[in-house]
Amino acid sequence: MTDDLYKLTIGELGGLLRSKEAKSVDILNSYIKRINELDPKILAYLYNDFDEAMKNAEAADKIIQSGKDFFPLTGIPLAIKDIFLIKGKKTTCASKILDNFISPYDSTVVKKLKDNNYVFLGKTNLDEFAMGSSTENSGYKITKNPYDLNRVPGGSSGGSAASVAADLCAGSFGTDTGGSVRQPAALCGVVGLKPTYGLISRYGIIAFSSSLDQAGVLVKDITDAAIMLDAVAGFDEKDQTTRRFKSKDYAGILKNMDKSLLKGFKVGMPVEFFSDGLDPEINSKILEIKDLLKDMGASIVDISLSDTKYSVAAYYIIATSEASSNLERYDGIRFGHRHKEEKGIQSLDDLYRKSRETGFGNEVKRRIILGTFALSAGYYDAYYKKASLVRKLIIKNYKDAFEKVDIIIGPTSPTPAFLIGEKTADPLSMYLSDIYTISVNLAYLPGLSMPIGIVKNPSKPDGVLPVGLQIISPWAAEDRLLSVAKIIEDEVKFRENAGFRKLDI
Repeated sequence: MTDDLYKLTIGELGGLLRSKEAKSVDILNSYIKRINELDPKILAYLYNDFDEAMKNAEAADKIIQSGKDFFPLTGIPLAIKDIFLIKGKKTTCASKILDNFISPYDSTVVKKLKDNNYVFLGKTNLDEFAMGSSTENSGYKITKNPYDLNRVPGGSSGGSAASVAADLCAGSFGTDTGGSVRQPAALCGVVGLKPTYGLISRYGIIAFSSSLDQAGVLVKDITDAAIMLDAVAGFDEKDQTTRRFKSKDYAGILKNMDKSLLKGFKVGMPVEFFSDGLDPEINSKILEIKDLLKDMGASIVDISLSDTKYSVAAYYIIATSEASSNLERYDGIRFGHRHKEEKGIQSLDDLYRKSRETGFGNEVKRRIILGTFALSAGYYDAYYKKASLVRKLIIKNYKDAFEKVDIIIGPTSPTPAFLIGEKTADPLSMYLSDIYTISVNLAYLPGLSMPIGIVKNPSKPDGVLPVGLQIISPWAAEDRLLSVAKIIEDEVKFRENAGFRKLDI
């Protein structure tokens, strides 16, 4: 039993700790063994800190053994995307420009985790500065999908998703700017939750696009998503974009949920999410969920989100413009890698140029250039201002839709996990990987991806690839979002079906 503890969910591990059938140190050792065996193949982590983890686990065991009440995340080994600051530890955003940056303080998310006495396993890989959909843009390594090591895990939180899918941690934190939690969750067969913008503090998360970035969670099941959200949600005076939302016990809501909730529930299906480009097998799996919900008493309503067809274009103007501003500080003087070669450096501008040229990867450079152009004199009104107006239309689309329906469902990704290298030469094709997720960020809404089944892997005769369902709820309605997802999860039983353990490891 001790060696297999890595297979369990956060909720299940918490039950063992409460009953004293296992210790946090036992759980940690199970994960350390698993990581040492498998991560050299998957490359989910940028680094591990097992010494720190053991100190955390021993401290948690003392709290548990004392008989005092403890938090649901106490003693639970978690991973963190390398975009969250942890005091005294390296934070690189998977970029060479931050190769030697040591965090001077904790992000609010990490501070809350420490207050919960969690166990820190390590930092996970990502697309550089969270710019990407495949984790191929990392400055250090390419993370592999545990279902097929020749395929991507999605991105930008690909390391976090792969670490959960391969049982290299009990859960992980990521960030979602345009789908960077939900899309890799779908491609790796795990649950990914992007909460309402402002529900979780962004303080201490290195910024990509400040009006779109949101911390999110990647976990093994819906209950774990609620547990993780409970631990870190809430107003933060250090982040002016956080809201004073009414406190909710999300895990408690799921525990006491009435499954008759769906009777009379109106479920919206946007026609724009089921057009050309959606993989037929994924479409079929989503329609199975539609029938399931209908059989459980829900009404299915076809809706239109007409302006979401402009979401990719609007997103890549807004996000790159904000990235251009946020990444300006990495110049080799104030922050980041400084070019060492003195020859050819004639001025301060030359130093900036050389430092950024050698420190940033190609995708980051591409987005900085695009954003700088969109904000430049003579182009601001034509690009950034117009994209902001389109964003308002998308917000109104969703607002109108939620006056007709209680929840919206659709695919998370248009295709299953694609091959490593398949889309790197075609940035537009890569950007379209997030076509169903981007509009949720533009509208500030919560969204969740959950695994609902598998399809055949065309590259491997006996292989399978997971399919993700995306659920979108109104603003600040995570309780509704999680409740519907839990009902579906209990019916689909993804973790119990035959395909769940068909990993390529």
